[in-house]
Amino acid sequence: MGWWRQLWGGGRRSIGHQPLSAAAQAAAVAALDARLLVLHQDPYLCLADPELRLLSVFDDLTYDRSDLDMLTVPMRRRAITALRGLGLQQVSGSVVVDPTTQVRFVFPKFQALGASPFDVARYLKRQAHDYLVLTPTQTACQIIDHHPFDEALERVKALLRQQPINIYRLLDYLEHKPAHNEFLKAIGHLDRVQGEAIAQAPLAQRKPL
Repeated sequence: MGWWRQLWGGGRRSIGHQPLSAAAQAAAVAALDARLLVLHQDPYLCLADPELRLLSVFDDLTYDRSDLDMLTVPMRRRAITALRGLGLQQVSGSVVVDPTTQVRFVFPKFQALGASPFDVARYLKRQAHDYLVLTPTQTACQIIDHHPFDEALERVKALLRQQPINIYRLLDYLEHKPAHNEFLKAIGHLDRVQGEAIAQAPLAQRKPL
């Protein structure tokens, strides 16, 4: 067995699936979403936005703005192990699937060096109930792009109190559009909130994976 298959647990698998009625599918998806709440017990995982269906994996407490923003192998392994523990199955190196609902957890592929964290999901083909598994910084970018400013600000603050983000890398990739201009003004505030969070328990002693 090659190294890739050893790392990801055997590689691609086929999953038998009998299509559900619309009502049964909706009920099964709701049951899956409820089951996933147990992920909050893992200090390295955060269901950061139920509406956008984002699973964020803890990265680090502090960053340099030039740091690569990517899911490392230990970060991927942490998420995959947790999802397998809930009965999901890995079907490729970048997709984990719930066999009942066919809801997928998609791990975006590594972008080119210098790519914007705002672009991580821009070209993905997502199905209606798919989750994205992202770094905290990528998660914050999705929140900024998909919610009104006031709501996005509160959600980003809630995220960085659990999982610090690379604020200055995010700053470097803000675009010239209204939502991003508002966040440009809030960078100093976010930096203070994050600094307070990482100086206290439980974050102060947390180590990268």
